[in-house]
Amino acid sequence: MLNTDKKIEKIYYSIGEVAMLFDVNASLIRFWEKEFDILKPQKNKKGNRLFTKKDIENLKLIYHLVKERGYTLQGARDKLKENRDDVLNNIELIRSFNRIKSFLLELKEQL
Repeated sequence: MLNTDKKIEKIYYSIGEVAMLFDVNASLIRFWEKEFDILKPQKNKKGNRLFTKKDIENLKLIYHLVKERGYTLQGARDKLKENRDDVLNNIELIRSFNRIKSFLLELKEQL
């Protein structure tokens, strides 16, 4: 499950750190890098991928569409090309609803 509570504070993240953040294998991150043009991690002299905050935000969009919403890779690519802002708004709405749901469930338990 996607851990969105962690605050992104570093400038660059290794592929291992990114994989742990999304609870997926590093090979999936490498695969998505090949499949989606919006992912462009920098590489150091050794060839290790260095992901920025923007890369991680793009991965959140891809993760949401593919893993949470069930889009195919082609469908996710098309959705990101046609209206990326709608995807961002939907993710924020879902997060807000989940926070409200959690709050209400805690309140119910306290009653």
